[in-house]
Amino acid sequence: MKIPASTNHKPVFVSDNYGKVDGRFASKTDVGALSLGLSEQNEDGKAHIAAKIWRAAEGQGTSPSDELPIHRILDLSILICSALTHFSEAYRFEHLYDPQHPVIDRIGLQGNAMTVAVCTDNEQIQEDIKLFNEALSDNGEMIGERLRTLTRMLEELGYVR
Repeated sequence: MKIPASTNHKPVFVSDNYGKVDGRFASKTDVGALSLGLSEQNEDGKAHIAAKIWRAAEGQGTSPSDELPIHRILDLSILICSALTHFSEAYRFEHLYDPQHPVIDRIGLQGNAMTVAVCTDNEQIQEDIKLFNEALSDNGEMIGERLRTLTRMLEELGYVR
């Protein structure tokens, strides 16, 4: 699904083939893509990272009151972790990504793969990816605390060794 880059949500990382891996709804869903990007809600003058679910019907996103099935919450977490992993090596690239190879990961789910890529349809991607990286850095302590908590809980559940 092609994500509109002219919205108030500026996509930086996208899974534009999400409809193929959307849990029990795979290949029968109206959700076409997931994205992580910069939110329009930055009243403090700083960039804020937000996730968005894109519906295939007329390219509309979700409203804040939408319910999310649990697998989509987990898939958004996978997307976040993929973006974080990307930034651990992104310093090697002049623009924090390789424009010739924008796909940064393919994650096997349900016999298919969720593609994670830098959103090259975003005309301001070079500026937005830098702002995204800064927002990750500015919120590193808060993000790290939550990831450590999630890791501990996954260990307790037996998913992490």
